[in-house]
Amino acid sequence: VAFCRGRVVRVPKGPLIRVMGTEVAIPCSVSDYDGPSEQNFDWEFSRDTDFVRIVSTWDPTFTSEEYQKRVGHGDVKLRRSSNDAVELVIRNIQPTDQGRYKCSTPSTDATVQGNYDAEVQVKVISDGLSVSGSKARSSTSLRLSEGDSFKLRCSAITTSPEHTHLHVTWQIKSGSTWRDILSLTHEGKFQPGPGYEERYRNGDIRLDTGANDTYRLSVSQASSVDGGSYRCLVSEWVRGADSSWQKIQEKNVEIASVAIQRTDVVISTSNVSVTERDSLDLTCNITTDRSGIFQAEVMWYFSVSPDDTLSDAQVLLSMDRDSVVSDSTLISLSHVDRNSYRLLVRDVDVEDSGYYFCQAAVWVPLHNGSWHKVVERTSAPVSVMVTALEPDYEVFLNASKTPKFSDDPTELNCRITNAQDTEANIRFTVSWYYRQHLYGDDVVTEELLATMDADWTLLLGDRSRERTQNGEIIFSKKTVDTFSLRIQWTSESDRGDYFCVISAWSRHRNNTWVKSKDVTSASVSIFWSTQDYTLTVEAVKLKPFFVAGHTFEMTCKVSSKNIKTPRYSVLITAEKPLTDQSNPNGTTRIISLNQDSVVRLEDWTDQTRVDGVVLEKVQENEFRYRMYQTQISDAGLYRCVVTAWSPGGGGMWREAVNGLSNPIQIDFQTSGPVFNVSVHSDNPTIYQGELADLLCIVTMEGMALEPDDMSFDVSWFAVRSFALDREPVLLASLDRRGIVTQSRRNGSSDLSLERISPLEFRLRVHGCEDHDFGNHYCIVTPWVQSATGVWQREPDIKAKPIFLSVKMDVLNAFKYPLLIGIGLATAIGLLSCLIGYCSSRWCCKKEVQETRRERRRLMSMEMD
Repeated sequence: VAFCRGRVVRVPKGPLIRVMGTEVAIPCSVSDYDGPSEQNFDWEFSRDTDFVRIVSTWDPTFTSEEYQKRVGHGDVKLRRSSNDAVELVIRNIQPTDQGRYKCSTPSTDATVQGNYDAEVQVKVISDGLSVSGSKARSSTSLRLSEGDSFKLRCSAITTSPEHTHLHVTWQIKSGSTWRDILSLTHEGKFQPGPGYEERYRNGDIRLDTGANDTYRLSVSQASSVDGGSYRCLVSEWVRGADSSWQKIQEKNVEIASVAIQRTDVVISTSNVSVTERDSLDLTCNITTDRSGIFQAEVMWYFSVSPDDTLSDAQVLLSMDRDSVVSDSTLISLSHVDRNSYRLLVRDVDVEDSGYYFCQAAVWVPLHNGSWHKVVERTSAPVSVMVTALEPDYEVFLNASKTPKFSDDPTELNCRITNAQDTEANIRFTVSWYYRQHLYGDDVVTEELLATMDADWTLLLGDRSRERTQNGEIIFSKKTVDTFSLRIQWTSESDRGDYFCVISAWSRHRNNTWVKSKDVTSASVSIFWSTQDYTLTVEAVKLKPFFVAGHTFEMTCKVSSKNIKTPRYSVLITAEKPLTDQSNPNGTTRIISLNQDSVVRLEDWTDQTRVDGVVLEKVQENEFRYRMYQTQISDAGLYRCVVTAWSPGGGGMWREAVNGLSNPIQIDFQTSGPVFNVSVHSDNPTIYQGELADLLCIVTMEGMALEPDDMSFDVSWFAVRSFALDREPVLLASLDRRGIVTQSRRNGSSDLSLERISPLEFRLRVHGCEDHDFGNHYCIVTPWVQSATGVWQREPDIKAKPIFLSVKMDVLNAFKYPLLIGIGLATAIGLLSCLIGYCSSRWCCKKEVQETRRERRRLMSMEMD
């Protein structure tokens, strides 16, 4: 295929049939060529045998003398459509132009391959197409009403010697452009234009053929879009040699000018404002120039929005074309004259405010006695505002009870005065508001306390909901015209401005209530002067000097001002030194006593001295704290934290103010021994499965003690990291009574903790695993027996950690896997040899038959 490829020049398959006097365009293209993308073309013409040069794209001297004048005037020219295609255009073709046309392309190929020219036969026939309009006159003017029908006719005939088909299209011009309405194609098919498909399917637009080669356009239900100029466009088509249809000429004639008179529906008035209980009068007018018999069908609609559709609107009343009106009590519809219809709404209400519009349909009688709807229109909505009849009244707010002190009651009365025009259809409700009282120009928005709806249901605001449910705030209606707000126990947060809003509600025809008016009262200020609460707390140490083991005792004396009948709650706190490991925060809550004299232990965790602290109330404003058998670890600063409480509403206590006493220090001056702790191991690096020994050694400086006068609590911890950046893990502990406690372990290794001497404690890790590595240390709590026989707890001592490294024994780790692997390999090898031997011995043995050879001696050559 590649070797056979070459240049191909193409022209249409002939003969080409064209009509005299029309413009002819003969295309020519080239493909599969080499060289530049833009190719040149030469055209030649022949009537018999010799060709005459017509025109060329690259040589201006190519044209022969016979065609120079026509080429110069532009009657014959070349029109390039692409780099590899041109068209020979001949305007006003004549019978002398009938003949053969040859298109040639100069070679730009490296080798000569393919064809470089092509010929096409052109046949010129006479013009036999005739198109005309109505016989009476060439153009007609029609003036119609919307919904009417009309018909237009045109005649088209051809006397062409060839077998041609006609394509008839009706067009309308409603602006500057012509639009297709309906066509009868040259293939005998009906084709509606854009936008006319639905009307064609409904039968409102038809194209019929009649006698004498006439084509009739029938339009039913004419609308405003059908107004304009109409013409009949006829084109003549012939089937070419390649079986494709080709348009050879086209003619048109204007038939008529059609004007459509639009039918409008309007409401005589624009925006309307009426007063409640009055009547609403609207008129719907139908504007039409229709003079014949017709009937109108009218329907009135109501909607709350001007953008609502007919399906969303409410139907008020309707009248059919026989003037039959649908039933309604308060609404009537009457036929005023031929084109006017009146809507009357009596006793209007506020609910009748909205948008009104009417829809009218025009019906005309047909020849068979039936009625036909020709047009339907909807008016623009008219806004109707119904003004409510507002009652006239005033609102007065006064305080019947005002608080002088906190927790006193407050009562406000909201009264309706000078009420006029308050008939039975008017109902009053109240809304209570609170506004915080601020000095200066600060603006504070009001807060809703409670409100009533139309059926007197009370709705509570966020500020008063909880207190109202608890009975602290009461909302009531004392009389017909008086509403009350009562606060049982007024607090400082209730100080501020109060006002009420009286709402008037009107009852409508459907027994619903609609708010018609709001009147706001003047505000009433609830305020009383107060002084700041003061609270003073003094702590006194009763025994200035004492030693460890004795009882610590201090009292807290409280004095307050501007607090009504106060009660006090007391909390004892201790600030321990920062070296205390049990409380790194420094402050410990020991014991508390509330305002009802209930004692509670807070953070006291010494189980051996649960009853060692006591807090009691000596007088109304004096409290005493005792701590029995004090120890060295109890050293620190002790304070009294006192809270003053005043009685609140409903028997509840309200916190008034807090106070903190001066500190009382407990400091033990002793010359006893000083203990130090260290961790030691002979072999901190071990292998897996071995035993690790860790010693916690306690040393003592200063005064020597007998072994029976001292004991120790020892706890071992481990940090599973190199840099001590993780939480320590408790391994085991040994208290001073010799009881060992171990934490839960996940591995297979085991722990043991024992005392090997009065000052040495040994931790053993049996069968060490890799997760037993890390920093190990011990914490020792010394206990020393005083001369009085009391055991004193010394501060905790933490040893410097030692790192335990666990290594893996490579030989022992791989010994058993290697032995097992060698054994399995040997067994599999012997098994393979055995299987091979048995298979070759019994399973795969073949009998080989050897050819029998005759045993003959060779003969000598002389005997041969």
